[in-house]
Amino acid sequence: MLMNLILNRKKMLVVELLITLFSTTFLYSQEYTIEHLEPSTWWTNMHNPEVMLLVHGKNIGELIPFVDYDGVSVTNVIQPSNSNYLFIFFKIDKNTLHGKFPIFFKKNTKTVLTYIYELKKRGQESANRLSFGPYDVVYLLMPDRFANGDTTNDSVEGLIEKADRSNPGGRHGGDIQGIIDHLDYLNDLGITAIWATPLLEDDMPVFSYHTYAISNYYKIDARYGTNEDYVRLADECHKRNIKLIMDVVPNHCGSNHWWMNDLPMEDWVHQFPVFTRSNYRISVWNDPYASNIDTKLNEDGWFDVTMPDLNQNNPLLLTYLIQSTIYWIEIANLDGLRVDTYPYNNKWKIAEWTKAIREEYPNLNIMGECWRHRTAEIAYWQSGVENYDGYDSFLPTVMDFTLNDAFMAAFNEDTQHWVDGVGRFYNNYVMDYLYSNPFNLLVFVDNHDTERFTSQIDFDINKFKLGMIHLLTTRGIPQIYYGTEIMMGGVKNFGDGDIRRDFPGGWPGDKRNAFTKEGRANKENEAFNFLHALLNYRKNNAVLQTGRMVHFVPEKNVYVYFRMNDIKTLMVILNNSTIKTQLNTERYKECTSGVTKGINILNNEKINLNSLEIMPKTGMVIEFK
Repeated sequence: MLMNLILNRKKMLVVELLITLFSTTFLYSQEYTIEHLEPSTWWTNMHNPEVMLLVHGKNIGELIPFVDYDGVSVTNVIQPSNSNYLFIFFKIDKNTLHGKFPIFFKKNTKTVLTYIYELKKRGQESANRLSFGPYDVVYLLMPDRFANGDTTNDSVEGLIEKADRSNPGGRHGGDIQGIIDHLDYLNDLGITAIWATPLLEDDMPVFSYHTYAISNYYKIDARYGTNEDYVRLADECHKRNIKLIMDVVPNHCGSNHWWMNDLPMEDWVHQFPVFTRSNYRISVWNDPYASNIDTKLNEDGWFDVTMPDLNQNNPLLLTYLIQSTIYWIEIANLDGLRVDTYPYNNKWKIAEWTKAIREEYPNLNIMGECWRHRTAEIAYWQSGVENYDGYDSFLPTVMDFTLNDAFMAAFNEDTQHWVDGVGRFYNNYVMDYLYSNPFNLLVFVDNHDTERFTSQIDFDINKFKLGMIHLLTTRGIPQIYYGTEIMMGGVKNFGDGDIRRDFPGGWPGDKRNAFTKEGRANKENEAFNFLHALLNYRKNNAVLQTGRMVHFVPEKNVYVYFRMNDIKTLMVILNNSTIKTQLNTERYKECTSGVTKGINILNNEKINLNSLEIMPKTGMVIEFK
């Protein structure tokens, strides 16, 4: 025992000496270099004890790696045909001590390069943190358009696109500091989780604010901040009991990703003789009669000319994508993931990706974007559904796009027909038996890819209130798109820049600051105050989070449903018609259980359930007393 301690101490002294001698991580030679080594750090006591290092540099594939650190062993080394790459597999034994150690790269018996690698101690909270779910309200924001907290990083040397706020499709300067600066605002509003569109580096010459064309999977875009700033954002969120959801993109990278100039191997990305775009027919994955060519074009075709399609059939790439995601979960104690363009991946391989992450983090919720307009097609992608082909995506949450379709139409329809108007909501929910867990769906009126809800309803405050009532009282996980609280508009036909406007007051020198009461117009304050009250009521009442739901077939464009648990019953009424309506309360007696009185939580008005009259284009949320 004493001898082992002495030997370990000697090894640590060697490592400390190497670190002292080489202030940079690398020892350089003229013939061999290390330009990238990813991941640059890992953790002890992970569920999967193996980690793969991707090493890229001049002639690095000609070298043999060697480590001498107790508990760490090299189990495999893959030298691809491109001699500028090396893939090293480490096994990290259970209870291995965290610390730094050298990786020696040898040519024959001579060490020509040394890299100081670090194993960190895994925190208990990272594996066991409670993820986001029906008890939350998610606030979706685009960092570039939300708030600019640090004007010094608006344009960064070495990154192509510079800030130009006059360009609707350009970078405007929003950043991580801007989000941090407004966490108290979001907390007060009643938000419990933040989903930020991707923050990783996107070094494209145009539209890089979008950040879905990633050029470095291990680096925050410097125009947003640093890796340390992102960790600080997570910490500041957690101080306020706000959860942080990371938007990840395993389907494609950006054409300016560093490896596109020197691919590890030809099948790292899908390649064609000429540029071939995806056919965007994700229905092929659940089509029992799909042709091979249609399936191939959906899976292998590029999402756009600037977005090379990654080949998850390559096991090294799949491992890389799994590890890069785990890296961010671990380093920032993330509370969930949103996966972009989920069905454009190979469905079996992306399921392996999802399964591997959930095995490492059993409590982590992962939400997939499966943009279809039929319930059966969306339900196919939620984990737990018994699909005809045995497919399980391992996704706990999918996005309810059919409900979004209903939101976009319902409040503009003045109809007596039970399938239109609010009947669209009813007919959406009658298909919920297709889902394994409809209460775990993400529900939303709009997002960064759709028309703004407020523009769709022509900024009608009554329709707005009806929409927000339903969004926050129905089953599922509600998502609010930034600016909805002030009825921010945006029309898809005017370009994506219009639906991704800057939040007023998020930039120094803005003419007004809509983050404050004084900076908002009267209608904006009315919308804000209404949403503020409803969000905070939902935040503090489990009945709207996990309570069961009973609804009644709409009549004359009036929809009535109940949310109930053992403690509380709520009656929700949406009068989407243009006439005052007297409700026949006898119809709802199975849920009212002889109760005669209640309080409309929207305005604290006392309600007599024996005589229920509701004004046109008005909603009620009645708490039984």
